[in-house]
Amino acid sequence: MASTHIALDCSRENPKSKTSLRQIRKPVVEKMRRDRINSSIKQLRMLLEKEFQRHQPNSKLEKADILEMTVNYLKEHQLQMNAAAFARKRPFQDYNQGFSRCLEETLQFLSLSEKQKEANWKLMQHFNRTVPAESDLPQGAPSCKHSSSNTAAMIWRPW
Repeated sequence: MASTHIALDCSRENPKSKTSLRQIRKPVVEKMRRDRINSSIKQLRMLLEKEFQRHQPNSKLEKADILEMTVNYLKEHQLQMNAAAFARKRPFQDYNQGFSRCLEETLQFLSLSEKQKEANWKLMQHFNRTVPAESDLPQGAPSCKHSSSNTAAMIWRPW
């Protein structure tokens, strides 16, 4: 560090010493960069040691192997996370679709009976009130209130 400080003082006086300063600093900076890379690769090796043993037991891994296996591991992990996210969303969607389908069939059945129009109307009002609100659904589930009421309006024919 002292040589760098001395070189800085010299660079103010002589333009040739600027190039000598670069020549002194360049290997130091390059060594620091290589040390950071090597340190990160060591950390990757330690973090993913079990994964490495599973794929290539009893072999000395090169840096390129470590990086390649890390990329593959992260890709697999990302695919698993995406699959888990898809699986989490699906039950909520199924619930909403099931509720809407049940409401459609019920309203279609009620529309077949001409004798009890008032009772049918009351039942339809009840179903419209009991459509699950967003606060009643589990988090992340889209509300089916709009689609159900549109379906009810399309199916119900009072004439």
